Amino acid sequence: MTPSVVISGSGLWKPDHSISNEELVEAYNAYAEQFNQQNQQAIEQGECASKPLSSAEFIEKASGIKSRYIYIKDGVLDINRMRPNIPERSEDALSDQAEIAIHAAKDALKSANKTPEDIDVVIVSCAYTQRSYPALAIEVQGALGIKGFAFDMLVACSAATFALHRAYEMIAAGTAKSVLVINPELTSPQVNYCDRDSHFIFGDVATAMVVESADTADSEHMFEIMSTKAVTQYSSNIRSNFGYVSRANDADPFAADKLFHQQGRKVFKEVCPMAVEHISEHLSRHQLNSDDVSRWWLHQANINMNTLISRKLLDRQPSLEEAPIVLDTFANTASAGSIIAFCLNHKDLNSGDVGLLCSFGAGYSIGSLVIKKR
Repeated sequence: MTPSVVISGSGLWKPDHSISNEELVEAYNAYAEQFNQQNQQAIEQGECASKPLSSAEFIEKASGIKSRYIYIKDGVLDINRMRPNIPERSEDALSDQAEIAIHAAKDALKSANKTPEDIDVVIVSCAYTQRSYPALAIEVQGALGIKGFAFDMLVACSAATFALHRAYEMIAAGTAKSVLVINPELTSPQVNYCDRDSHFIFGDVATAMVVESADTADSEHMFEIMSTKAVTQYSSNIRSNFGYVSRANDADPFAADKLFHQQGRKVFKEVCPMAVEHISEHLSRHQLNSDDVSRWWLHQANINMNTLISRKLLDRQPSLEEAPIVLDTFANTASAGSIIAFCLNHKDLNSGDVGLLCSFGAGYSIGSLVIKKR
């Protein structure tokens, strides 16, 4: 008989610094005005496009975002730099991403009443890793003193749910007793702060979860994983092209097309119906409908996407208690968004309450878990 698999603990770490829409817009507009002035002749001759100005109201209406946390604030608001000023660390020092991962991991371990000795697998799964190898997960494993094995996963904004799927499968198969899944989303280095349509989207954060057999779990808040579901469908509408091959292409590795960019209208039009269909089919596996779900921890990318998807599923506007929104203060945190929503909004549920954890993003990729409070 397949053992019951539970999420027994969760952790959240956020940076000390944040940037409001107003701060971001003030810097961007100053940069845009300087760019337009310096390139006035080329703009008039049609050789390059002028930079449009922005506003805090535009950002909030387009996304629902009011502010975002950032790992290093220095440099982002400097109109002659427009990117974080993150000092390079030596090879024998803990990496930036491993450091923030460890903060979230320790929080999750405490929540699950576990020590590093209780964990035998570490998965670091996120949208970006700051290096190719050695794996960040192995670095984190070593720093925490965890035995066993560790590996990295990259599935863009679905990285967290896809990693939870792997953890669930390992526990169910008996190949692991307890898995620590960590999502250190250090997104700010890949943000194009010179682009009006995307400079406001992302924030930095780290989340973590402990997944284990119900037989070994003893935490206060446990959620049984009833099932998982994933789907991918190739699309170029969300891209980040930065990579080592740029050196061989003789291309600028820091050009605008190497940073995050998307065709937002197409993404909205195509992902929303995919997500609704995916979630509906997943619930139907358990003879559940939308009214049977007490809590929706949805991907936190855009308030308009969340509103549309929720309305399609429920035939009404859900309350903030039913479908918590965290992107107003965290912004889009890539794969960590739905995990943040869970971390901040799960302790009030009662035994037997069903919730749905879901992410959707680049790829396209969608991952979901139907879970039940024990």
